[in-house]
Amino acid sequence: MSRRLLIIVDVQNDFCEGGALAVDGGSAVAVRTAEFVREHAADYDRILATQDWHRGDTDNGGHFATPPAEPDFSETWPVHCVAGTRGAEFHPEIEALVAEVGRIEIARKGYGIPSYSALEGATVGTEESVQQLIGSGDWDQVDVVGLAYDFCVRATALGAVATGAPVRVLRRLTAAVHPAGNEQLEAELAEAGVQLA
Repeated sequence: MSRRLLIIVDVQNDFCEGGALAVDGGSAVAVRTAEFVREHAADYDRILATQDWHRGDTDNGGHFATPPAEPDFSETWPVHCVAGTRGAEFHPEIEALVAEVGRIEIARKGYGIPSYSALEGATVGTEESVQQLIGSGDWDQVDVVGLAYDFCVRATALGAVATGAPVRVLRRLTAAVHPAGNEQLEAELAEAGVQLA
C-alpha cells in the first residue's frame, strides 16, 4: 500500500496579492490548491500546510532588510509573515480548507532565523520535526505545492528529495517571485531528482 504526503508551502496572506511580499498569482494558487485538495485529499496519508512565522522584534537573522537598507528580494526581504499578524495567516481559501478538511496539519518555520525549507519547521502542537517526518516516513510520493516556487517550494522539494523521498512539484499549484528564472529553476530541480508535474 503506497504512502503519500502533500506539503502546501506558505500560502499566506503576505505572499498573495495585497500582502507585504506578494507573489503575482498567489491568490490564484490558493484557489487552485484548495480545489485540488478537496478533490484529492483522500489520496494522501498526511497533508501538511506550512507557515512562515517570523519574529516581529528582530531582523530574523538578516532575513528582513534593516532600514536604511532596501530588500534585494533574493536574500533580504521586506518585513512579512510576522507571527500572530494577519499577514502570517493562511490565505482565506486555505484557511477555509483547513477548517473543512479537518486533518490538515500545520507546521511553522523561521521564528528568529532565515528559513525557506519546510523541513526546517515543526508541526504545531506536537512539535514533530518536518525533517524527521519526511526522512523517516518511508514515503512513496511527496508532493509539494505553494509559494513561492523559486524560494520556499524549491527549498522544500530539494530538502525532501535529499532525504531519499520521491518528490514531485505540481507546477500549476505554484507561483514564483522571479518567474523569468523558472527554466533554470526547473533544470536544477530535475537534476536533483525532483519530478515536475
